[in-house]
Amino acid sequence: MLKSSTLLFTLALSLLSLAVTKDEVVKVVLFGDSITQAGVQPGGYITKMKDALIKQGIKDKYQLIGAGIGGNKVYDLYLRLEEDVLVHKPNIVVIYVGVNDVWHKTSHQTGTDPDKFEKFYVALIKKFQSNGIKVICCTPAVIGERTDHSNQQDGDLNHYSNMIRTLASKFDCPLADLRKEFLAYNLKSNPKNQESGILTTDRVHLNDAGNQLVADLLLKMIVK
Repeated sequence: MLKSSTLLFTLALSLLSLAVTKDEVVKVVLFGDSITQAGVQPGGYITKMKDALIKQGIKDKYQLIGAGIGGNKVYDLYLRLEEDVLVHKPNIVVIYVGVNDVWHKTSHQTGTDPDKFEKFYVALIKKFQSNGIKVICCTPAVIGERTDHSNQQDGDLNHYSNMIRTLASKFDCPLADLRKEFLAYNLKSNPKNQESGILTTDRVHLNDAGNQLVADLLLKMIVK
């Protein structure tokens, strides 16, 4: 009788454990700059992701938390990772940074040199992974949408994107290659070689199509 009761108790605990695991909410922090800050607004990529989760009937399984601040560079993210990311105890962090690190070299003279960018990016990945958080890396998409390689920062964007690709591979992080995806989209949809208006409003910040592209790509990776 005692052995039977013990087995039933063990079985009950196992079923309870499965139920808790099944109902666990996956917390996702989307960590970045003004693109992510705008992502929580109506029509933003985070809002579109939430809308898609509702349509798929799985909105209760995921909690998407936007943590974007305009003008942020990689070292800004590192300085606020405790209060804006770790405090939420997320399962996944999406690192979406790099545009300002490149753009501000010419617009504000406060960009981030490649070696410093790499060191802070590595520090972010290591900090999150040491806390048991899965990291998804994103390459910076565009600073200008021309497809003939005439955007002023194309060279730097390609260089920084290659660094992120290498780090994602090295640290076994899934990669949302926005740089590649945006260029491919513009090659198909920008026959007039416009500098904006295809996926961005101002060469950098996303319009509705750009938000949708980012939302679709990230959501597939998160739900997967």
